Amino acid sequence: MKFTAIIENFNTPLWTYHLKVPLAIADHFLDNGTRRVYCKLNGKREFQCAIMPAGDNVFFILVNKKLRERLKLTDGTEVNVTLRKDDSKYGLPMPEELQEVLNTDQEGNDLFQALTPGKKRSLLHIVGTYKTTDLKIKKSLVIIDHLKMTGGKVLFKQLGESLKQV
Repeated sequence: MKFTAIIENFNTPLWTYHLKVPLAIADHFLDNGTRRVYCKLNGKREFQCAIMPAGDNVFFILVNKKLRERLKLTDGTEVNVTLRKDDSKYGLPMPEELQEVLNTDQEGNDLFQALTPGKKRSLLHIVGTYKTTDLKIKKSLVIIDHLKMTGGKVLFKQLGESLKQV
């Protein structure tokens, strides 16, 4: 589904730059049981995201700083948007290194699979931000050890400290 939108800023501590999704398009995805989508901006860069509610039948998609800089998007820039349903298992790519750690550690895999979809995506994002295979493996091991030590809970502050030690 295609539409045109304007990059806007909520100017809040929680959410900043976003684009509004027309109600009819948001309803199309939400009525079909999904808010996870692939979003392509100006026909150039596709990313996985969610259609989020702002209230009063207003829906939006967040556009992060890295993507805005890459596409030279600023507040007020008009963009062509293409959305398609995200049928992926997690809503983000599974880093190969994390998958290998999960394949070799049944307890860790069970704890990971028991997490909420949002927490799984957060952990996938963390591992995916590292550039080298070696770092991705080390960070994956730290995350799985963290899940084991906390009984399957993600304590982000504690996890962050553990990740810094690697």
